[in-house]
Amino acid sequence: MISAKGYAAHNQDAALELYSFERKEPGDYDVLIDIIYCGICHADVHQSKNEYGNTKYPLVPGHEIIGRIRSIGEKVSKFKEDELVGVGYFILSCGHCPSCITQEQQFCDNGITPTQNGKLSDGTFTKGGYSDCIVVNENYVLSVPETLNQPGAAPLLCAGITTYSSLKHNKVGKGHKVAILGLGGLGHMAVKFAASFGAEVTVLSSSAAKEDDAQRLGAHHFVNTSDKEQFASLANHFDFIVDTVSAKHDYNTYLNLLKKDGTMILLGVPPEPSTLHAHALTGKRRKVTGSFIGGIEETQEMLYYCAKHKITADVELIRPDEINEAFERMVKGDVKYRFTIDMQKL
Repeated sequence: MISAKGYAAHNQDAALELYSFERKEPGDYDVLIDIIYCGICHADVHQSKNEYGNTKYPLVPGHEIIGRIRSIGEKVSKFKEDELVGVGYFILSCGHCPSCITQEQQFCDNGITPTQNGKLSDGTFTKGGYSDCIVVNENYVLSVPETLNQPGAAPLLCAGITTYSSLKHNKVGKGHKVAILGLGGLGHMAVKFAASFGAEVTVLSSSAAKEDDAQRLGAHHFVNTSDKEQFASLANHFDFIVDTVSAKHDYNTYLNLLKKDGTMILLGVPPEPSTLHAHALTGKRRKVTGSFIGGIEETQEMLYYCAKHKITADVELIRPDEINEAFERMVKGDVKYRFTIDMQKL
């Protein structure tokens, strides 16, 4: 076994604290990665507090991992030692269902194994990237271009691929009017990608203070949703609304902003259930759809795209001993726009 250390939550009310544990030795097809950076996702906060109702403690969160390979298994063919790599939301899938065969492992019929809090075949649970190292099968490891800013690249492995995949799948591009609801971790990446794909981008936010940032990130327009007159003027305006808000809110408020045949793409995952009014959809043949991260092949494609177009997340780099403060600030929306932990300072 390999000695490891990281930050863990031991119950839903506890702060994360330094924690020692063991990783398995790399198998023939595994790589051992020394973690350099790990992004903080809103789901880390939800899971640490057991807001999804399935957390197994102690929980080591983290699924936006950037690191370098320390060693490789005897039969590894895709990577070499010292290569810069990434690990995202999951570390295993069945590999043989229709979704896995078509490189959409995130929709595996038999269920993926998440990088954190995922149940393994031996009954133990995965421990994520708020740690100094991790062992992963080479098929679930990503090559990270050396030209990418590494702290900014970490959130690409969740917030980045979540927005990239949803926009690509819905063929968002030139000629489309796209609204991004919420300008947080997901939202700021959605703005960057939608603009780079050629869409006309409008940010919808209740915070007027975010207007300058929205334009800096690539948005063409900004609408303060608290301005009722301006909001009402947008009825039947957008081809797509990308909803990135992770707190509970009323979807129906925004559906009337869609054109006929318009689509609302849900990316934020509020813990509480929501209600949709059918008449808001049927009258204009509108659609509501969701999206969930991306497969390994598409995530690799995104990383190359980001390197080519110089796209990374806007991050605040923190030390591991600042994780609990970062959680509190994230809940309050006090971050532009993601936290990345410098795991070298563990």
